[in-house]
Amino acid sequence: MTPFAIAGVQMHVAALHSNVEGMRHRIEVLMARFPWTQMVLFSELAPYGPLDRFALPFPNDALQQFQDDARRHGIWLIPGSMFERTEDGRIFNTSVVINPDGDIVAKYSKMFPFRPYEAGISAGTNFCVFDVPEVGRFGLSICYDIWFPETTRQLTSQGVEVLLHPVLTGTTDRDAELAIARATAAQFQCYVFDVNGLAAGGVGRSLVVDPSATVLHQSAGQEDMFPIEVDLEQVRRQRETGLKGLGQVLKSFRDREADFTVYDRASGADAYLNTLGPLEMPRQGATRGLRTSDPRTALGHSERPDIPPQNISVFHGKTGSE
Repeated sequence: MTPFAIAGVQMHVAALHSNVEGMRHRIEVLMARFPWTQMVLFSELAPYGPLDRFALPFPNDALQQFQDDARRHGIWLIPGSMFERTEDGRIFNTSVVINPDGDIVAKYSKMFPFRPYEAGISAGTNFCVFDVPEVGRFGLSICYDIWFPETTRQLTSQGVEVLLHPVLTGTTDRDAELAIARATAAQFQCYVFDVNGLAAGGVGRSLVVDPSATVLHQSAGQEDMFPIEVDLEQVRRQRETGLKGLGQVLKSFRDREADFTVYDRASGADAYLNTLGPLEMPRQGATRGLRTSDPRTALGHSERPDIPPQNISVFHGKTGSE
């Protein structure tokens, strides 16, 4: 086993002023309390909060300060993410990976902005995989990305053993997200470090899961620093022999006989998705997805009077009533 300790930092995040100095202060405290820490991960949008009006070009002064901190403490540092404004005016939700020499070795922009709520945020298209020498391979995804298992499939198919997952979840779907984090660890036989913020940065309840889906740490709703030593030999062992000696899911996927035509946009296999309404903010009293007075009409079956309404349960597409 090669010892490697990753610390998540769950902290209060303000929306209207910089949190950079607060983050730097917590790094100092963390390294004083747990000097054996080798990597530090903050939550999504921790430096400047959730408002894209504070978007900055990359590189910037805040990143330079984080680079100085990584160099001074000899740690890998992922300072959450921040809104990046590019030269063409687009805004991305972007994270960086800083090595112990203070160099930015990787950069990642969130692939799945939380639309329609994150309207106006552009989506990244490149994956983030990086190696920690003599330790293992790491991957980065941000918040809503994990709801799309294709993102983790791509990362783990490239050998990622630890998924670093900064989030900003302050909504009622945190329970679902925690379930997804555990399922992701089991499905892809990897560690998952899911770090949430507090206040404008989320409801906390950060989570660390090992490749057997065992919860190693779960924060509550207060500030927390949690260094966890990972054992990547456990990842490698389980990928060879199965989760608890059972499912060898990565090899089973590799040896699959099925092709998934849904990923061919021209195949028509995803035709049902085109029956769903537009990706837009729900409105008061919206009836999308609800049954109309005549389910046969709602499903386009008006020409099939032989289908009784009671055989049709719920229509999940556009009703035409809006």
